[in-house]
Amino acid sequence: MKIFETIRETLQDKEVKIVLPEGEEPRILQATKRLVKETSIIPVLLGNPEKIRIYLEIEGVTEGYEIIDPQNCSCFEEMVSAFVERRKGKITEEEARKLLKEDVNYFGVMLVYLGKVQGMVSGAIHSTASTVRPALQIIKTLPWVSRTSGAFLMVRGDERYVFSDCAINIDPDAKTLAEIAINSALTAQIFDIDPKVAMLSYSSKGSGFGEKVDKVVEATKLAQEMRPDLAIDGELQFDAAFVPKTAELKAPGSNVAGQATVFIFPGIEAGNISYKMAERLGGFSAVG
Repeated sequence: MKIFETIRETLQDKEVKIVLPEGEEPRILQATKRLVKETSIIPVLLGNPEKIRIYLEIEGVTEGYEIIDPQNCSCFEEMVSAFVERRKGKITEEEARKLLKEDVNYFGVMLVYLGKVQGMVSGAIHSTASTVRPALQIIKTLPWVSRTSGAFLMVRGDERYVFSDCAINIDPDAKTLAEIAINSALTAQIFDIDPKVAMLSYSSKGSGFGEKVDKVVEATKLAQEMRPDLAIDGELQFDAAFVPKTAELKAPGSNVAGQATVFIFPGIEAGNISYKMAERLGGFSAVG
């Protein structure tokens, strides 16, 4: 996957530490092995040091990673104080201690917040909610982002697309959908994907009717007004967004139809089902 090769090259001469809260999970340990052998990234695993070390030694990995035991960490008191201060009266010191001892995602996010690591990857054995909640409470969103959304990078060979929102917002209103579209376009740019954003629906340019269509039409207009510099169009059916010949028939003149790279679904049902179908039937790898 060229996209990951590009990321690897970008980070090659930098010391980047990524905390992996699910440090005892076999898939995470296998990922650690690859990170150590193939990249300059330093994995920081949370969990029982003895268990982790034995597993990695069997796999031939003896260095290039770090282990932090949340039950015995020298920076624990610093984390508790920072956590309480960050939550500003919404959590007691006792509650902060309990969360940091019992929830590895809170512990991992605090490491990021304090600058001890540069990022965190979680979700192998934790739900989306339990993974995202600590980040929203502690790190929070950028000032201009009012709602978090869940995008997936879909990769197959040299093909790269962004699907959103597939994980967080169940039934976003038009304003939220517009914001999801813009943020997803910016996510695409991070991965060097030229964002051509399709606002998906069961209708293409007035071919269908109903409240669901109206929502996507309004969201498209809002997104275009908010970021006229981005290529955003809708409402479009998936075939009109993806297939050039179909686009000529259903959305002639569109600057997105037939060449979309970012697909915005009208609700979580459509998004979640679609990314899993692309993954299982289409052979795409879903990253997110």
